[in-house]
Amino acid sequence: MPPQTLEDRMARVEKLVDELVQKSGSAEPPKDWRRTVGMFDGDPVMKEIIEEGRRIRELDREQTRT
Repeated sequence: MPPQTLEDRMARVEKLVDELVQKSGSAEPPKDWRRTVGMFDGDPVMKEIIEEGRRIRELDREQTRT
């Protein structure tokens, strides 16, 4: 393979940058944890899970105090 000239290499880089810019503009935004805020409001099963977690943490606190 013959060595590439600087102009050839720059043309390839510019083409790649153009492709990346086009792809980034059309992609949907990345998933964000904030989409899930409020997802389980009013869910009785989730309330049970939260209460059980609180109970376990409180037991752990009591055990470390004694």
